[in-house]
Amino acid sequence: MRYLQKEETLSLDEKKALQSKRLIETVNRVYENVPFYRQKMIDMGITPGDIKSIDDLNKLPFTTKQDLRDHYPYGLFAVPMEEVVRVHASSGTTGRPTVVGYTKNDIDVWADAVARCLTAYGFEKGDILQVAYGYGLFTGGFGLHYGAEKIGVTVIPMSGGNTKKQIQLIQEFGTTALACTPSYALYIGETMKNMGIDPKSTNLRLGVFGAEPWTEEMREQIEELLGIKAMNIYGLSEIMGPGVAFDCHHKDGLHINDDLFVPEIVNPHTLENEPYGTEGELVFTCIKKEALPLLRYRTRDLTYLDNTPCQCGRSLVRMGRISGRSDDMLIIRGVNVFPSQVESIILKIAEVAPHYVLIVDRVNNLDTLEVWVEAKEGIFTDTIKTLERVEKQITSELFSLLGLHVKVKLVEPKTIERSEGKAKRIIDRRQK
Repeated sequence: MRYLQKEETLSLDEKKALQSKRLIETVNRVYENVPFYRQKMIDMGITPGDIKSIDDLNKLPFTTKQDLRDHYPYGLFAVPMEEVVRVHASSGTTGRPTVVGYTKNDIDVWADAVARCLTAYGFEKGDILQVAYGYGLFTGGFGLHYGAEKIGVTVIPMSGGNTKKQIQLIQEFGTTALACTPSYALYIGETMKNMGIDPKSTNLRLGVFGAEPWTEEMREQIEELLGIKAMNIYGLSEIMGPGVAFDCHHKDGLHINDDLFVPEIVNPHTLENEPYGTEGELVFTCIKKEALPLLRYRTRDLTYLDNTPCQCGRSLVRMGRISGRSDDMLIIRGVNVFPSQVESIILKIAEVAPHYVLIVDRVNNLDTLEVWVEAKEGIFTDTIKTLERVEKQITSELFSLLGLHVKVKLVEPKTIERSEGKAKRIIDRRQK
């Protein structure tokens, strides 16, 4: 079963024609209604008439998160405020929040996009989805909520936090699917076990996880812990929210709803386009949004695109898992380090739990990296030699992967702070 099957299975020629039509309409609209884009295009010496097809996408200007902040709150909106029916915003932890507006049609398009994702995961009428993403200015809760209702799934709008209440509802309301960050899913499963509850005794069968990078190893951990099928969903508020891309049952990359959001991969340093299969920074152009149709938005997420056919039959282009963010990359003594690389090693070690933090410091003008890893129950009652062996194993495997000597410290169970939202993986103690 597919949702909006025609758009998911267009031929290459049909897709190009649709993308080109929508891109031309979008460029004309932003040129007329958004002074920021009009001036950008004037400065580049281009007019809407220069954009004749999707092949001209790289002629258009890039947009960054800073551009949204510089025009806070509504300066990049392409419609008057009386047509905006909802506003979401990022948390703004590193500056002004980025504000996103939606028309009524935008909300419908968003629900359709999420409905495609959920249908691909195997949701059916009769499923009960517990949404443990935050509701409010964050897009996660509402995005999953409206998409699920679109296909007749029962929604429990629990929102994030209050873990014991989450577990109570899972047990008593017959929850069949859970939506939250992958790190919070692990925490829920861990808490259930600490309460003497076997997660596999519940009705849970599906999980919809996103909003932070996670590895295949973490997927396996979640599936084993909760006894579910863990599916990946990708999105970001500036583009729409969750529902930009999704797993199918083959789990061979995430299908991008590219009739709505056209992807590119660019070199994050030169901004030149990269070919399919080459990793770089993911860039999106919104071609069916009304309130905030961003052109060539730099997501800072690092991945690659794959246009080979998928066994599921969808012709939507796929993206690989997010390997990290160009703005979250650590440079330690000239070596690029991403938290996801460290996670891929940790989750292979049987004696440790999937909880870790990277401590970055500067000693005698030299950057240092220390990785704290939480040991599983019982390890600290074992011999010192066991602890030393595990620390040495992780150190050795990190060196093989990164070419960098990293200090590894095993810490006691429940030492590392748990997150009910996005996990905090990096503590940077260097003085800026």
